[in-house]
Amino acid sequence: MQENELTKRHLMVAQNASGRSLNVPIYHFKGRQPGPKVYIQSSIHGSEVQGNVVIYHLIQMLSQLPIAGEVTLVPNCNPVGTNIKAGEYTLGRFDPVNGTNWNRGYYYSDDDVDHFVDGIKSDLSTHHIKQKFKQFIAEKIEEKLSQPWGLGLAQQLNLKLQAIASQSDLVIDLHNGPVACRHLYIPEYAQDALSYFNIPHTIVIPNHFAGALDEATFCPWWRLADKLHERDNTAHSFEVEGVTVEFGSQEIIDFDEGKIDSNNILNYLAHRGVLPGKVGQPNAMERYKVPLSRYKTLFTKKGGMVDYRVKPGEHVKKGQVMAKVLNIDELDNDRGVEEILAPCDLIAILHFPSASVLSGTQLYKCFTLPEQVS
Repeated sequence: MQENELTKRHLMVAQNASGRSLNVPIYHFKGRQPGPKVYIQSSIHGSEVQGNVVIYHLIQMLSQLPIAGEVTLVPNCNPVGTNIKAGEYTLGRFDPVNGTNWNRGYYYSDDDVDHFVDGIKSDLSTHHIKQKFKQFIAEKIEEKLSQPWGLGLAQQLNLKLQAIASQSDLVIDLHNGPVACRHLYIPEYAQDALSYFNIPHTIVIPNHFAGALDEATFCPWWRLADKLHERDNTAHSFEVEGVTVEFGSQEIIDFDEGKIDSNNILNYLAHRGVLPGKVGQPNAMERYKVPLSRYKTLFTKKGGMVDYRVKPGEHVKKGQVMAKVLNIDELDNDRGVEEILAPCDLIAILHFPSASVLSGTQLYKCFTLPEQVS
């Protein structure tokens, strides 16, 4: 007997200039026991493709594992971005019409959360507040989608996906960096779970909305809990989390690594009670975390051709050479090569994918003053 009920449908997320609908598949597992609702999507940026093979493995595994609750999986959730090609490169990070980052069009409003708090009674249970707030968010997203002036392509797509994700308790957004090691974004209040992903580098996110799906997931609930505590002096634990997982470098899929990645996600889901009978256990490894404020970008001061001397995941000492920049106009003198030095001790997490860079390019992103996780 199949452990879980699996259904499949398609969601229209965009239309091309010929009027053809662009649809994404939605795979939905419903377990035989009640439990959390989980939402997982991949490839909101078109070149970030490893999450698709991770979802493939997850579907194979979840077909055989008992589930408590429901799991919704949306692979290749941005077919527009996936198909924006220039030669061998996928240019799927920005909406080509409006220039908007595909991962910055989700809904969130401090004022709407405050308005919701003003309209509910103090004696409501956590369960009933949670039900009402999910419905409130759904209505607000529908209002945004239905507004008479319309929305840009990226925001339309984001909101259609968020309409599903916002009804879940655990939201996992699968990404890749340009040239990167695996790393994780997790909200401050959910740090107990960071080790279960078996990823060595974690960025801890404050309650500040910058437009991404993970923030659009946890910021409303975080503010809701704070406002209710401020008003009623009552603590509510809504058990809603939004996490972004970065699976190394873009433009690459690896089936073997994808199986490991999917097992790590299952490890987290087991820890959160979605997989009864499966015990989530962290692997033994060195782990480091930083708050978002200490995740720093190293920019180039000059343009040129870059030799990246530090690999993602590498620990670097202050003053160490991170890159060498070749200046084509100065090859006949001692200004032909400039060394870019580490401004402090750091861990390199990712670097720009091309050797050709303009001045002001985001060359590296790094952990500074990293804290080792026990």
